[in-house]
Amino acid sequence: MIKAKKKKSGRRYGAKASQDVELAIHQMKRGALRSGGSGKKVTSRKQAVAIGLSEARREGTKVPTRKARSARKTARPHRGTKKP
Repeated sequence: MIKAKKKKSGRRYGAKASQDVELAIHQMKRGALRSGGSGKKVTSRKQAVAIGLSEARREGTKVPTRKARSARKTARPHRGTKKP
């Protein structure tokens, strides 16, 4: 007899993580949210959510880990040189 897997219950994101995301979106709407590297004003809602989750991760709240970025299977051709 095969046992069915038990579905895990519970919150995926912690309450503090959702507060951090809410704060980031609020700052974006006021025009106060800036991106890390360049310091440009954030205009995208998705980017504001990503910044909020990143800050929550840094604080150690319950947030799922980021998905690993996949490497390219083949190398891209270099565009700087001309073919003879």
